[in-house]
Amino acid sequence: MKHEPFEALHDTARRDFASDNYAGMHPRVVEALAAANGGHQGAYGADDYTQRLQEVVRGHFGDDAIAYPVFNGTGANVLALQSMLPRWGAVIAATTAHIHVDEGGAPERTGGLKLLTVETEDGKLTPELINREAWGFGDEHRAQAGVVSITQSSELGTLYTPDEIAAIAEHSHRLGLKVHLDGARLSNAAAALEVPLRAITTDAGVDAISLGGTKNGAMLAEAVVALTPEACAGLGFSRKFLMQLTSKMRFVSAQLLALYDGELWRENATQANAAARRLRAGIEAEQARGALGEVAFTQPTQVNAVFATLPADVANRLRESYRFYDWDEARGEVRWMCSFDTRDEDVDAFVAALVAASRRGGETGSA
Repeated sequence: MKHEPFEALHDTARRDFASDNYAGMHPRVVEALAAANGGHQGAYGADDYTQRLQEVVRGHFGDDAIAYPVFNGTGANVLALQSMLPRWGAVIAATTAHIHVDEGGAPERTGGLKLLTVETEDGKLTPELINREAWGFGDEHRAQAGVVSITQSSELGTLYTPDEIAAIAEHSHRLGLKVHLDGARLSNAAAALEVPLRAITTDAGVDAISLGGTKNGAMLAEAVVALTPEACAGLGFSRKFLMQLTSKMRFVSAQLLALYDGELWRENATQANAAARRLRAGIEAEQARGALGEVAFTQPTQVNAVFATLPADVANRLRESYRFYDWDEARGEVRWMCSFDTRDEDVDAFVAALVAASRRGGETGSA
């Protein structure tokens, strides 16, 4: 039977600034999926692509690293944390951490974990901040802290240096705590710091990571990577009962290979980071010439996110052309996120739309 070509249902030229999840797949990832599609391969990881992924992961993270491909970031985080803790265990994390704010309660409801959160100004933990919740050991009335979870880059777009992560790991291990790193945007962090992936993971003392692919050009492709396998008990078994074991694993692994078996992960992240810098610089230039009113940056722009406050009416007018997220609606804070496929002309058009939205507000106010 002849089939008609499948046609896109959306405007493929559109670019938004809401999330790097809005972007599609990098063409090389699509090619990898197509190449992996022919013939038959073993299921549940018994395939050539998953085996090759183990070699690639060891090349990035060290000889002891073991990768467990999964579907999504929530599953990766819950799976990693559950494997690192006893049934009575708890996780110390920043109040802004994705596992606390954006997982819909999955760590608690599905993973059976207690989250012990700490307020931070920049989304980053320190040994001193960890101490605020690292107490009560042996007290049967208190959930027992067993893991410190950090996010690199943080939910506020800030970066941990290798030394900062090493200090956290050393302090945590001294207290008997393991260290998990949520690496949904680990590639952006490594690209911005101009370091290899292991410099901010294995070499810094991290025990396990959630390795991101989806935000950097893949689709349904993440992995838990055990850096010290003895710290992550039963990952292979818990991946199944947490519903993260895919039968056709070669298609997840092939995507991760497209990114990490070479430098595509860094190229994509570098492009996204550069787009965010261009966005901030463009806004600052318009501010300098007096074309923008009440727009103020709330965080440094270190990776692919720009955080700013602006008047609600300006934000609403800008939304007529672009999608983006409110971050803290009470204070008028928004987040603009760039992706691997954000082009210079996309950024420039967004800045121009922001200027136009601000001018319309001024005209309305003076009428």
